[in-house]
Amino acid sequence: MVGGALLVLAAALAILLGLVHPGTTHSSPSGHARSARHTRGSAPATVARSPAGLPLGRPPLQLDLSASDDPVRASFVQPPRAGLLFDLSSGRVLWQLNPLQHLHMASLTKLMTALRVVRSTSPDSPVLITREAIEAAGSKVGVLPLGKHVPAQSLLYGLLLPSGNDAAVALAQHVSGSMGAFVEGMNAEAARLGLGCTHYNSPSGYTNARNYTCAADLAELAYVDLHQPRISSVVRSAEAVLPFPIKGGRLYLYNNNPLLVYGYPGTTGMKTGYTELAGDCLVATAERDGVSLGVVLLHSPDMGQQAEYLLNAGFAEAYHQRLIASPQVPAGR
Repeated sequence: MVGGALLVLAAALAILLGLVHPGTTHSSPSGHARSARHTRGSAPATVARSPAGLPLGRPPLQLDLSASDDPVRASFVQPPRAGLLFDLSSGRVLWQLNPLQHLHMASLTKLMTALRVVRSTSPDSPVLITREAIEAAGSKVGVLPLGKHVPAQSLLYGLLLPSGNDAAVALAQHVSGSMGAFVEGMNAEAARLGLGCTHYNSPSGYTNARNYTCAADLAELAYVDLHQPRISSVVRSAEAVLPFPIKGGRLYLYNNNPLLVYGYPGTTGMKTGYTELAGDCLVATAERDGVSLGVVLLHSPDMGQQAEYLLNAGFAEAYHQRLIASPQVPAGR
């Protein structure tokens, strides 16, 4: 009896001292390992690592992919290989298809390139245009003046609107001295943001080898990019006219985001991508009546119409908004 009383007194003292809480149970180590995402301050048994082998941070948006009944039911004759529809404010997932599948991302890579640029430069930082930038393969701004300096913000427009690989190379060299060092920084930033699917091997995404991600990681990156004023102002622009050190003194750029091209109401961004292996890829965002939604499509057979369909379904079905009449985005890229 005395021993039992002493145990009760010891337990009560532990509660008073804050060592344990009433009702606390002890989980097994395997319980920690089941989830790579854990609450702030917890200590998982094993540290999750990125594809580059770096410890993963906590994702900023904290998407919940566990729901078995998403509020939007989408049906496609030819679906994308992966996709996600989500609330940019809360992280609520409205629709998902293979959100953690590793797939090539093509020029969606430039969403990370842009993030590193705005965190490392001022808008008027002079960026040298090198021969390596001029000779970059794939899509280009195309009129970059060899040996001259261009403001970083002008190149950011060239990076994100026409998806210039030449702008990507010039910016990478300016920020880190070489493309290899810049890519190391991209992978480090991906790990810091908790992007557990993502690995980069170029600042442009033109090469496919070891350059991959998943829809969930792109949703997290879109959230971070839209909180960068220098990026958000660029990706919502359908076109831009910039002072530029070329003949005529002006650079005319046009966005290839189909939602901006065809005037989808409330479009706020973001970026397209294409390579033969990646197919057509799109991260698109829109805001209406205080609701901000994002859609990610990887290897889509019709990214414009599929993005429009999903965003309309999100606004109407999940948030009960009356849809705004607008011309339909035509089929095709």
